[in-house]
Amino acid sequence: MLNDVHAPQTAAPATLDKDAPLKEDIRLLGRLLGDVLREQEGDAVFNVVETIRQTSVRFRREDDAEAAMELDAMLKDLTRNQTISVVRAFSYFSHLANIAEDQHHIRRRRAHLLAGSPAQKGSISFALKKLHGAGVPRATIKRFFDDALIAPVLTAHPTEVQRKSILDAEHDIARLLAERDLPQTPKEQRANLQLLRARVSTLWQTRMLRYSKLTVADEIENALSYYRITFLRELPALYDDIEDDIAAEYPNADGTTEAINAAYVQMGSWIGGDRDGNPNVNAGTMQHALVRHATTVLDFYLDEAHALGAELSVSTLMVPASAPLLALAEQSPDASPHRSDEPYRRALIGVYARLAATARSLGATNILRKEVGSAAPYPDAGAFVADLRVIVASLEAHHGGALVRPRLSTLLRAAEIFGFHLASLDMRQTSDVHQRVLAELFAHSGVAPDYAALSEEEKETLLLAELAQPRLLYSPYITYSDETNSELAILRAAREIRQRYGARAIRNYIISHTETVSDLLEVLLLQKETGLLRTEGGDSTCELMVIPLFETIPDLQRAAGIMSRTMALPLVKQLIARQGQLQEVMLGYSDSNKDGGFLTSNWELYKAELALVADFRQAGVKLRLFHGRGGTVGRGGGPSYEAILAQPPGTVNGQIRLTEQGEIIASKFSNAEIGRRNLELLVAATLEASLTPQEDDAARSSTLAQFESVMAELSQLAYKAYRNLVYETPGFTEYFFAATPIAEIAELNLGSRPASRKANQRIEDLRAIPWGFSWGQCRLLLPGWYGFGSAIGAWINDAQGGSKDERIATLRAMHAQWPFFATLLSNMDMVLAKTDLAIASRYAELVADTELRERIYKRITQEHGHTLQCLELITGKAERLAGNPMLARSIQNRFAYLDPLNHLQVELIKRHRALSSSGDVDERVHRGIQLSINGVAAGLRNTG
Repeated sequence: MLNDVHAPQTAAPATLDKDAPLKEDIRLLGRLLGDVLREQEGDAVFNVVETIRQTSVRFRREDDAEAAMELDAMLKDLTRNQTISVVRAFSYFSHLANIAEDQHHIRRRRAHLLAGSPAQKGSISFALKKLHGAGVPRATIKRFFDDALIAPVLTAHPTEVQRKSILDAEHDIARLLAERDLPQTPKEQRANLQLLRARVSTLWQTRMLRYSKLTVADEIENALSYYRITFLRELPALYDDIEDDIAAEYPNADGTTEAINAAYVQMGSWIGGDRDGNPNVNAGTMQHALVRHATTVLDFYLDEAHALGAELSVSTLMVPASAPLLALAEQSPDASPHRSDEPYRRALIGVYARLAATARSLGATNILRKEVGSAAPYPDAGAFVADLRVIVASLEAHHGGALVRPRLSTLLRAAEIFGFHLASLDMRQTSDVHQRVLAELFAHSGVAPDYAALSEEEKETLLLAELAQPRLLYSPYITYSDETNSELAILRAAREIRQRYGARAIRNYIISHTETVSDLLEVLLLQKETGLLRTEGGDSTCELMVIPLFETIPDLQRAAGIMSRTMALPLVKQLIARQGQLQEVMLGYSDSNKDGGFLTSNWELYKAELALVADFRQAGVKLRLFHGRGGTVGRGGGPSYEAILAQPPGTVNGQIRLTEQGEIIASKFSNAEIGRRNLELLVAATLEASLTPQEDDAARSSTLAQFESVMAELSQLAYKAYRNLVYETPGFTEYFFAATPIAEIAELNLGSRPASRKANQRIEDLRAIPWGFSWGQCRLLLPGWYGFGSAIGAWINDAQGGSKDERIATLRAMHAQWPFFATLLSNMDMVLAKTDLAIASRYAELVADTELRERIYKRITQEHGHTLQCLELITGKAERLAGNPMLARSIQNRFAYLDPLNHLQVELIKRHRALSSSGDVDERVHRGIQLSINGVAAGLRNTG
């Protein structure tokens, strides 16, 4: 039965006790899904689902050839309608099991807190205790929070397989499941069960997939749902918790808590501003994004101000109020005699009226509660914050401090963090587009007839000369291409948005494929053309920070040199000074991995960071790194806490931005408590990485230098092995497109961006996201491990480099003593735990050319075997995830419902491709493939 899926019986008794509630939740949700399946589809379909599950388990556990044949025959015999029902059943079970796991994480964390257990790694409390023990004073902690910027940046990429309707239903299921942990009467339990069943039924009767292409506007709305669920409340609450933790670890003599007023965690977004390869993003989408951002955050402020007006019934007949508060009350449009002695209510009615006016002025069209009377809109979020501070100060001065938390302090924090813009919208475009636009402007203005043909030195000279010119290249009387008009309109829109929503609404311009100094100067000149860069009396100001994105391995290798030369330019020096002597650099994890493989990508990123730190230190500029991490380990994914702590020394320093992509956003932030924990992990890791004292002894430096030297050799060997397979092996591209569902993924309405940069079947032009996503679907996850085994084996067996035993000892020391290498191996360990050659072999059968299939698949399986052997040799662990038993159990538990989805997907792809070859399309088969992609992604969680 569906409700029979639970943890392996081999676990220790203590572990079984801890996991008992998780197993019970999974059984309950599985039973409810089974009941709904019987009710909606009948016993026959339910029995088919169960038979497939049992046969799949036999295939996995026993490597049973007979089970494989039975399964193959069973799947071929399914009708099209049965196939859809079976795929949906296993997909929804993946989703429900994720909900149960999230609830169990929350349950275990609460159990630790209730038991008074020591602070756990990843908590602010743990970080503060560690730093306090290392002698870091309170003043340093305060200075960190005053100066820090920690920014998760939500991006829309084509691996987000969740519809908002599904997310909403699952959010309700999570809430109802959490309620079952509370004491309930029998009647309450029955009511809870009925509601759970209703929500599972809703899921079953809700369309899981989008049947029309996702628009940028849809992506914006999907992202905004996470603000309502998590960020708007949980981020301010986290600020309060951090202040409490600081007060507990570094207590003031008078027992008071010192407020930290800086907005050190801020949200960022690419959705609506990232036009690299996305023709659907333009000035209109940027403006729409900010209208929706402002509407969302002002809706929240209006709701909270209204609730506060009801709560703060404080009367001046009972307790006095401050003069500024009374003045604020007098400005209110509320003239009711019934509230003449209630200045807080009157003040908040006035605040509400001003917020409503502000919302309308910023584009909101549907304010649910009409204000009492008219009022002027706030000129900016700072004026709103000032009014809230007047209310807080008056309460605290007149025995009302207890009334500040939680709602008023949450609202004040939110206003400081989110302003009227909610999240900073980044702009991104590829350097090729900038060059084309400027080439056209130069040509039409007569300045340079063929800008693209100039050498790099000539380009830099021309660009710097134009930046010094007071006149513009653009003329309103000349006809330009659509691309040029669109790009200039976008920059003009950015200027208008900043004026309307505040400077934090848009403040970064990211250049994809930065390869030269001129790539940065081009964007500065485009800003000058649109009024974003201005020079008066020799003094230049630039509204948008120009941020290079270094992505490929050659780009990473050139990064420090490009930045060093750029920062030496007098104009750039002046602009950086205006930015607070700070400059951001973005590093892309995805393309470097697709380009050179997992091990080489990580090493080149590490080296680029070290080189950037050295050059920025020499230039006297503070470096902020923006990590373009994907969902998969092969795209820079993996646990954020460990990844930040494994950064090279000097690369964090209280400044970090990192992308959150695809279904990882749902995994991290669709549950409020899980979301808060993930935000806390980011802050704690940044705090530890920035302030943990570094030992500065010669022995340690010498050891690290040795480790880095070994890593350089391993990288060369891994790069060679990876490139040889992916780019140099005849037929590999054909194998990849046949043995993975890449073609079907490209057809899925996952995002507004195409899967490939060009309409061809070249891996070079394929986006890194569907590249990694495809390998995840067929359970090989090749980008997360390929090349490691070859590299380690070749390095150990190098006759010129000492004995094998000495080399193995060196690798083990690297794992034990070097966080970078330990994290790299830990992430690879997780990927290998999710890799399954038995399932992957079924996908290999999709390759019609037998010789090609056997040749490529044999190489992959051999490397997989080498990688497992080498990982065990270094770590001493034969089992996957031996150091993380909870994750190991989680992954193991998923196989019973993941495996059938993979088997079904293979069968459906066979049918779909057979029909396509004859020119036919069966929409139900196509839909079944898409549903299976959704289910596998949900089951693996970090696949995109």
